[in-house]
Amino acid sequence: MPLHLYNTLSRRLEPFSALHPERVTIYACGVTVYDYCHLGHARSYVVWDVLRRYLTFLGYSVYYVQNFTDVDDKIIRRALEQGETMAAVSDRYIAAYHEDMARLNILPANVYPRATAAIPAILDLIQSLIERGYAYVVDADVYYAVERFPTYGKLSGRQLSQLVAGASGRVEEAEEQRKHHPLDFALWKAAKAEETQVYEPWAAPWGKGRPGWHIECSAMVRQVLGPTIDIHCGGMDLIFPHHENEIAQSEAVTQQPLARFWLHNGFVTVNAEKMSKSLGNFTTIRDLLAQGVDPMALRLLVLQAQYRKPLDFTPQALTAATKGWQTLAEALRLNQQVPLSPVDADEVKSHASTQAFCQAMDEDLNTAAALAVLFELAKTLNREQHRYLHGGDLGRSLTEVSRDWHTLVTLAQVLGLEVKEESKAVQTMGLTDEEIQELVVARTAARQAKNYAESDRLRDLLLAQGVKLVDQKDGTTHWFRIPTGLTP
Repeated sequence: MPLHLYNTLSRRLEPFSALHPERVTIYACGVTVYDYCHLGHARSYVVWDVLRRYLTFLGYSVYYVQNFTDVDDKIIRRALEQGETMAAVSDRYIAAYHEDMARLNILPANVYPRATAAIPAILDLIQSLIERGYAYVVDADVYYAVERFPTYGKLSGRQLSQLVAGASGRVEEAEEQRKHHPLDFALWKAAKAEETQVYEPWAAPWGKGRPGWHIECSAMVRQVLGPTIDIHCGGMDLIFPHHENEIAQSEAVTQQPLARFWLHNGFVTVNAEKMSKSLGNFTTIRDLLAQGVDPMALRLLVLQAQYRKPLDFTPQALTAATKGWQTLAEALRLNQQVPLSPVDADEVKSHASTQAFCQAMDEDLNTAAALAVLFELAKTLNREQHRYLHGGDLGRSLTEVSRDWHTLVTLAQVLGLEVKEESKAVQTMGLTDEEIQELVVARTAARQAKNYAESDRLRDLLLAQGVKLVDQKDGTTHWFRIPTGLTP
């Protein structure tokens, strides 16, 4: 079965096909950079990272774009509170974003467009909407006229009449009187005196000011990727109004679909409650990692739920994910202990576990089922590992074990689960490879001379340095470094 994805626009699973053979374009709505990233961000960007990795695994060339909203009410408010410029606030949290995502092993986007760098494209799009009758000017503000777009609401499945009934109290009366329709939204906001303390307003034909949130993404998608892309993704909270408004803005001008597939990930709760600062359960990624949580355990926790389903973050769930990662990590380190043989890529591709993994991922990125495949492989490899550590041999042929290990590593990388920092620490600890080999040769000579006291001394010396020796039946000795936390 080919890859099927749930398209929010059609409300059904659809077989995926790209606009251009072998190339996929993805636009993921990025963060508004006024604070550190939280668990909801971790879920979104881990999920879209896996989508990108899996499409690459399937043979596509993926061009992944993720924006930064660096001009917004929240950023301006934070800048005013801290006595900084809007740019200073944005730059600080953009740098923090990159740090957090790197720790979660999220691949960098091909391009990170910023709203402030897309002002000419934004102005051009707004002007086009005005000329076509989809937008109107009130003083120096510009609003989108939702009634002019007949299919408004097609993404969220809501009708204008329903939306109007639910809009009571959303906007101030003064602003509502300026609009032609209660749901009309701002494309351009006139500069306010207090805001100009933190940014220099941009000049526009209708007056100095700054762009509205929704128009920024429409302009950046069009500028970087063109009128139609393969996949547009984000959290479920963006379906309405943000993505609904993006469609209205973009398609009114291009007369083409903005995206062929719309993907949205589910919400994150904390102990079954909505995450919020007022409830005291708001957790940033960096705070959680600073408490000693392994980044790969957090990534594993995210992937244990299918991306469209709710994810409840609890201490128990995190503990289970940590133990799960320890199981996978132990198996992924097998090559540090057993002299594995190389394996051809076609052997990995044809492996039964690869087929089962792809079957799970093809069903709308069912990472929960895909992880089950990885854990079966890991448990089998860990049994072989323990047998080798204590008995010096394997229960199956080295070729079979090597094939399983290479398959596990390949599939784990598709999910972005990799042993990194610890393996670097292992390489820098204690003795060099050459020094270890010299001591192994000296111990072998002592054994052959029946100088068992010296043989034992050298063995214990190596063990104290984190090096385990395994004597083979043919008289040779294999050695490996013992990863931190692993007891032979």
